[in-house]
Amino acid sequence: MNGFITAKDAAEKWNMSVRNIQNLCAAGKLDGAMKFGNAWAIPQDAEKPQDGRITTGSYKNWRKKPST
Repeated sequence: MNGFITAKDAAEKWNMSVRNIQNLCAAGKLDGAMKFGNAWAIPQDAEKPQDGRITTGSYKNWRKKPST
């Protein structure tokens, strides 16, 4: 299919794991991704989604109470 790449190709392109790409497709975070049987077809012009994990570190030590 012209204009589409596989999850493996996207993983190599974006330096991610194939399983992570499959999870993004299943969650609907890659626009235009379609499933054919057990394989995902991702548009070639799809952009890598933003990493939604917290990177500020503000959640560290949230259980520790400040000394009074």
